[in-house]
Amino acid sequence: MMLKNKTFSFIFAVLFVFCFASCDKHFVYDQYQQTNGTWEANNPFVFEYEALDTLTPYNYFINLRVNKDFPYNNLFLIVETELPSQKTLIDTVQYLMAAPDGELLGNGFSDVKESKLWFKEQVPFTEKGLHKIKISQAVRELGKVNGVQELKGITEVGFRIEKIDNND
Repeated sequence: MMLKNKTFSFIFAVLFVFCFASCDKHFVYDQYQQTNGTWEANNPFVFEYEALDTLTPYNYFINLRVNKDFPYNNLFLIVETELPSQKTLIDTVQYLMAAPDGELLGNGFSDVKESKLWFKEQVPFTEKGLHKIKISQAVRELGKVNGVQELKGITEVGFRIEKIDNND
C-alpha cells in the first residue's frame, strides 16, 4: 500500500510539473543568477544566449527577486547588449519597485517579491550567433554624485526572452 501511494505521488508530481511548464509556451530563454544579499555596483550580471529565429520578434524582460531589505522606491539599471559582431547597445532604464508607502511591488506572498520588468518589445534577431546581456545596477541616492556601491535587498537577477505569438 505504501509503494502504491509513493508511485501515485510521483506520477502526480510529474504531471503537475509538465502541465505547469506547458502553460508557458512563449518562454524561449529564462535564467536567474543569485546575489550574495547585495548587488555590488562593479558586479554586473551577464547572460549569454544564441540568436533565435531571425524572422520572429521577441520580448525581453529583466526579472528581479527583491526582499524587504531593498531601501528604495526606484531601481536604475544599465543594460548592455553585445551582438555577435561585437557591436554594443547600451540602455539606461528605471523601474518602480515600491509603492509610495514603501510596500514592494511584484508577485509573492512572503517577504520576497518577484518582478517581471519589460525591457524591450518586438526585438528581432538581426545577427546569428552568441548574444550577451550585461545588467548593472546604477542606483544613486538623492543629492549624491557617487552611486550606491552595495545595493541591499536584491536576491536574484534574471533575464527572460519570450516569443511573440500574434495568434493569442
